[in-house]
Formats: sequence, structure tokens, C-alpha cells
Amino acid sequence: MPLADAITKASKVDVLIIGAGPAGVMCANALAMAGVNVRIIDQRPVKVAAGQADGIQPRTIEVLQSYGLGERLLREANQMHMAAFYNPSPSGGIERTSRAPDVTAPSARYPFEVTLHQGAIEAIFLDSMEAHGVSVERPIVPTSIELSQSEEELKDVTLKHLNPAEHQGDSEIVKAKFVLGADGAHSWVRKSLGISMDGEQTDYIWGVVDMVPDTDFPDIRCKCAVHSNNGSCMIIPRECDLVRLYIQLSDRDVVDPATGRVDKSKMGPDKLLAVAQKSFKPFEISTSSPIDWWTLYIIGQRVASKFSVNERVFIAGDACHTHSPKAGQGMNASMNDTHNLAWKLAHVLRGWSDLSLLKTYEFERRKYAQDLIDFDKKFSKLFSGKPRTEENQDGVSHEEFLEAFQTFGLFTSGIGVHYEPSAITHNQHQSCASKLIVGERMVPHVFVRAADARPYDIQDVLPSDTRFKVLVFVGNIADSSQADRVRTLADEIGRPESFYHKYGHEAPSKVFDVLSIASAKKQDVDYTGATYAAQAPEQHWSKVLLDDTDMYARVGGGGYERYGIDAQRGAIVVVRPDGYVVIVAPFERLEDVHAYFGSFMVARS
Repeated sequence: MPLADAITKASKVDVLIIGAGPAGVMCANALAMAGVNVRIIDQRPVKVAAGQADGIQPRTIEVLQSYGLGERLLREANQMHMAAFYNPSPSGGIERTSRAPDVTAPSARYPFEVTLHQGAIEAIFLDSMEAHGVSVERPIVPTSIELSQSEEELKDVTLKHLNPAEHQGDSEIVKAKFVLGADGAHSWVRKSLGISMDGEQTDYIWGVVDMVPDTDFPDIRCKCAVHSNNGSCMIIPRECDLVRLYIQLSDRDVVDPATGRVDKSKMGPDKLLAVAQKSFKPFEISTSSPIDWWTLYIIGQRVASKFSVNERVFIAGDACHTHSPKAGQGMNASMNDTHNLAWKLAHVLRGWSDLSLLKTYEFERRKYAQDLIDFDKKFSKLFSGKPRTEENQDGVSHEEFLEAFQTFGLFTSGIGVHYEPSAITHNQHQSCASKLIVGERMVPHVFVRAADARPYDIQDVLPSDTRFKVLVFVGNIADSSQADRVRTLADEIGRPESFYHKYGHEAPSKVFDVLSIASAKKQDVDYTGATYAAQAPEQHWSKVLLDDTDMYARVGGGGYERYGIDAQRGAIVVVRPDGYVVIVAPFERLEDVHAYFGSFMVARS
């Protein structure tokens, strides 16, 4: 067939996403909600039905909640609140050594992990995308990508439709302004661009099996780390009655002596369960139900040498970092990659920010990936190492493992992710809000709305809607001198040369969402009299909050203290669209806020 006849069509799109795993659907949904012209393709004819990744960390729950998806996740998923630790017993077999909270992250809004199979998690995004008119196109594979030397020109990506409609060719050329490769550890996009994966493969071989257990093991519905003389296991309780077992294997179990490679045919779910049964003694574990899913893997810890090419083609998720699955980071890291990228793409496409903003994606997420690999090497070594016993004093002690489990809690939960200073993260006035760390996510806290005393978690009034949130902690506006300071600030923000109007283009409220948070009490303030920070006619009555309790004193209050903000004088706090604090400043340094936005945003023409 001549090439011309094989071409189905030529099309244009703002963002083409290759791969509909967690990273891809997170990005597609965020862009669809932002009104961006986006397409997402995948080579699989159908979505994932079972197995794969299954753990969602506390920070990622907050992220899903910011898109309006948290409630469904919590409704469908299993919650893990407690972890249990088992070690060799002096009498043989294993015994429980301790129990502890599953999450060590005091400021977590959701202080637990949730588990749900990857297909069900992806379905949450797929349904949301479809509500915004975007669906995954399957089965389609990319066959070539051509990068333009000009920033203004589009990128050509040739797609092959594996199941084309009758009387249509199977080839399509797409001109895309931006391309995202979210196509997994064997990423075609990464390989096509010649991006290397740097790192190494460990000698640890593990099996995974999802099943409904029949067992007398007392902590089967808790996250468990089991160290036995027969090897290590991890238990992850799942939705409904399912449980996932991670089972450490020896070379003789799965390695072909002739090739030195893992031979999956030497192992199956029944054999995996037999290995686990030895590690669980004196407890019994089996199943009378069909195995839901199983696989084998060797831990590989690698990071891509770069995450983008010319700030036009990006890679995310497993395409740019791979690591052990047992710390529950893979899907979380992947989705948070594209949560970081999506709003930046939207801002550039709308002309609000220049292309330099996209450089911060690699700056922020590659450092995070490297930190993740460093953590994973330590955690995998501890988890896969032999337990310390009287005969093996060089092994891993329970105390050593538990200390690492708790020490790494802020990192593994996602709560402690920290972005270093950059064009979009300025920390020169950190002391104005000493406990709101610039470069970290906005700490959750309950405030009440001035108009009706309805309590709200601050995160719920900061949705991921591509807007910068300007939180003006106006202090005690019941005091006349403070009220004067706030009025002066309001006048300055209202001027044409302020960031609000200079970078807000024709509709500043679509770029910036300004909220006022007073330290005065509900009995002393009428929202109609509360001086708000931006003299914008679209300022809504719902945008004035108070640092006070609800009507029954059950929640709220103490927010200024928790954030380290002076309750009398207040402060300005800017939160970027993905929920991270990026600059704090006193009222008298508003020019630094202007300069912050001027470092990457495009001024109104």
C-alpha cells in the first residue's frame, strides 16, 4: 500500500500523552479539567483489570482530593492504619515483635495509606476525563517522533492504529505542541530520544501474589513486615477480602542456571504460596479462591539522565525512574510527576507563563527521583537482608528496621517532599510563616468561613484548578491599626502595576484566587466589613475565613500558631496550583511578590 494511502489523517493537538498508566491518566485528567486540547493513547486494547500497583500514600490522597476525586478513592479502597512486625522466634518460626502506626507523618490530613488495584484507581481518572470529553484511544502505538528546531513549530509524532476502522488506514501523523511519554519502564519515548537510564539492578528477586487468604495469622488485615530465617515477606491488605503478599525468593527458585536470568516458567502462584508458607510458620496460610494476580520482579533502581528534551517532550513515571514496589512509591511518584507538570503546561499554553517555567519540572522531579532511589536502596537492603539472630549477629535487627520505617515516614508518605529554591520557589521571607515551609505542600488546617462559620479544611479551598492561591493572613482586623495596614495592602494589590493585574491578563480571578484569613473571632467580624486583600469586584463572600473554631468548638482555631504567623500583623502566603507554598512575605514587601511572579510569568500586553 502506498504511504499516502496508509495515512489515516493528519491532526493537531496541544498535548499528546503516550501511555495511559497512572502518570498518563493523572496528566490527561488535569489537562482536560483545565480545558486543554489533549489526547491520550495506549497500546493496550483494554484497561488494567487486576494487580499491578495498588498503594496510595497520604500526600497522594490529598492530591486526588484537590481534583475532587478523593471521596471516591476512600469509598472504594482499603485503609491501612496499623503496621505489624514479625521476626524469628527463639522457639522456631516467627513471632510478632511490635505494632506501630502505618504512617509516621504528623501533619498528614489522611494519616493512613489506602490500597486498591491499579485498574480501579485508573478508572477514577478515566471517568473524570470522560466527563470532560477525553477518553483513552486504544490500541495505538507511536512509531516515530520528529523534533522541530523551532520553539514555535509543532512536533510530528507518527501513530499506528492497531485496530483501525474499516476502510481507514492505520497510520496518523499528529502535530503536537507538547508530548508526554508516560509509557512505562521500557518507554518508547525515552528510547527514541536517546535518554539513558542510570543506576543498577540488585540481586533481590521477589514474587507477588494477590489472593483471598485462609489463615490464622492475626495481623492479616494490617501492613506487615515479616523477617524469617526462610526469607522476608510483606503483607498488604487490599480492597474487599484481598491480600497482597510480597515474597522473597532465592536464585535456585527462579534463576535458569544456563542463562543466569529469571525464568518465570519455574515459578507460579502455587509455588510462591509454598515459599510464603515456610516463612509464616507456625501460622497457616493458604487460599481456597482463585489467585487474582501474580508476577515476579528483580529490584532495579534507575533514574533517567534527563526528564525532557527542549521543554517540548517530557517523560514521567516509570519511564524516568524505577525502584522497589514494597515501599509503595511507584504509582505515587508517577502521579505526582504529572501533577507537577500539568499546571505548568496549562500556563504556558494559555500564554500566562513563558517556556522557562517548564524547566522546573525536571529540576524538581528529577531530584525527588534521585532521593527516592537513595531511600529505596537503603529500604530494600534492610527488607531483603537476613534477620539478626544469635547465629547471625550481622543481620538486620528489628530495632534497626523499625527505626528506618519511622524515620523515612515523612518521605514515603509524600508529606515531606521538598522543592528547592528556584524561579518558582522563593524562600527569602521564610520567618514570616516559620512553620509553613516554602517548597513543601500547604499544611492542612480547619478554618471557618466568616459569613456562616462553616468549617473548611484549607486544602479544600485550594483546588488544583491551575490558579495561584494568594492567602492574605490579615491578622486581627478588629484592631483599627491593623485594619489600616490591610487597607494599604489592598490598595497596593489593586493598582494596575501589581502582580494581580499585570499578570492576571483580562481576567485576574482566573489566574489568581485571593483569600483573606483573619485571626479575629467570629463574634467580632462581619464578612461584609472584613477588609479583603485584593480590591477585585469578583471577590466572593466565601473567600473570607477566620482562624476560629466552629460553632461547637469541635474543630478549627490555632491556625496562625500552627503556621508560625504573627496573629496581629499577618503575612502573605502564595500557594501554587499543585498545592505547594512558593513564597511568603510581610505586607511591606509586596514588591517581592511582584518580582516572584515576574520571574516566570508573561505580563499583560
